Amino acid sequence: MSLDHAPRRRRTARRFHATPAAVTTAILVTGLLAAPARAEHGTGTPTGTVARTVGRAHFRPGPCPRTPEPVAALEKARCGTLTVPENRAEPDGRQIALGVAVVPAATGKPKPDPVVWLAGGPGDDAVGEAKTAIDGGLNRDRDVILMSQRGTYSADPALTCRNIDEFNAHAVGLVHDAPSTERLHLEATRTCRDRLAAPGIDLGAYNDTESAADYADLRVALGIDRWNVFGISYGTHLALVYMRQHPRGTRSVGIDGILPPSEAGSASTWSSARQGFDGLFKTCAEQPACNRRYPNLAATFERLVRDLEAHPVTTTVTVPGHPEPVKVVLDGGALVNWMTSATHVAAGVPRSLDELAHGKPRRIAEQWAGGRLSPQAFGRVAHGLAYGVFCGEWVPYESRAEAIRGGQDAFPSFPRSVLAQAPQLTFLRPDCEVWNVPAAPRSIREATRSDIPTLALSGGFDSQTGAAAGPYVARTLSRATVVTVPYEPHVVFATSRCAQEITVSFFDDPTAAKTGCLGGLEPPRFEIGP
Repeated sequence: MSLDHAPRRRRTARRFHATPAAVTTAILVTGLLAAPARAEHGTGTPTGTVARTVGRAHFRPGPCPRTPEPVAALEKARCGTLTVPENRAEPDGRQIALGVAVVPAATGKPKPDPVVWLAGGPGDDAVGEAKTAIDGGLNRDRDVILMSQRGTYSADPALTCRNIDEFNAHAVGLVHDAPSTERLHLEATRTCRDRLAAPGIDLGAYNDTESAADYADLRVALGIDRWNVFGISYGTHLALVYMRQHPRGTRSVGIDGILPPSEAGSASTWSSARQGFDGLFKTCAEQPACNRRYPNLAATFERLVRDLEAHPVTTTVTVPGHPEPVKVVLDGGALVNWMTSATHVAAGVPRSLDELAHGKPRRIAEQWAGGRLSPQAFGRVAHGLAYGVFCGEWVPYESRAEAIRGGQDAFPSFPRSVLAQAPQLTFLRPDCEVWNVPAAPRSIREATRSDIPTLALSGGFDSQTGAAAGPYVARTLSRATVVTVPYEPHVVFATSRCAQEITVSFFDDPTAAKTGCLGGLEPPRFEIGP
């Protein structure tokens, strides 16, 4: 029986949240229907070793997908390729190939329901994230399945655009939101689009609906009766679409760094930034040494945004791998975008902001430039998939006024020029005019309603997908366990041993995730400068 038609149970959800001393609240979830055994384990045939055709989709065992660097976690993987229609509205048209890797369970007797990993982005390749999945213990007693989402690095075609990455590196030396920067930005977007469209790629087919169907085909093509889904960051967006459109065969779902499709866009990005920043600032204020040395840190940050937007600071720094000095311009928009990522290095944020306030921009400039000039920033992100999601599913359903209002609600003191460009979504609306793909059906924006047991994980310092998204999605997920891991940034599974323990325990028993580790978590020790 599909869970889509399961009897609706009374929701009795309470939410986990942790303080430095203890877990302050809890959650109760209803029972889970027993999962049937998977046929392949019953016959002793390892997952990923049998060729199968399912409708227009076909899985063929073969070499493991390419990755930018060797990935030790893939050395024992069983691999192959899933071939699917690029556009299912044209099933006899162009076919695309998606790389698949099945990392076997560490135990000799794996449980019958594997975990499939959905990567972040949009545009990251799941196969390249194998180390994160395996280091977190997901394959302790289950196989872990990783497939390159359509358009990503190890898929064919790969919708990567190195020219955009090169522009992003160059842009650290430009005023973030200047009209001249916008012109260069859109030129890079147009060059990317023209190159991808030239061989006949249907850019409108790179979206969540087609990707969700790819994963539904993968499950059947691998001969799996039931599996578990785990998505991080943008992968939570895809997971929520998948569990709504293809509930059959899903035992449980974990989502970490939650981006609800019904809320995705510039306004929610501003809200998330506010939540993550406030979490960090509040934690500093609660530590006497940090509060004494960096009082009113939130006010300092907002003043710096205003001052830098009016009078940008230009400096030069040296970053690893670039012996020549790199020009960096810090204005209000650049500072906001730096801060959105800087919660990953929270311990140094107060000192960095204080140094900037006292005329020393080096630390922030090095981090801002270093991230964009890192070798990992070039040629890996599928910008074609990212724009397919942004321009087909987000921008058509959020007006310019709504986007600005979201920024004003979160940061009323910010200049309008800063509010016009949401964090990490600079020039998104004109980008989408260039990208020119059809709007997805409005149903893509519906909240996911489901009885599938779901673990909703967030970090208290997450400034990219704020922790409020956990309770938000739980309103329509009747068997949701909501957990906020304090003091952690975006995607807690990658940074927190406690989050990994909770996740593995959830897949063991989706009715009783073990959250006791939350009670012992301590805040970061903030750097105290001279």
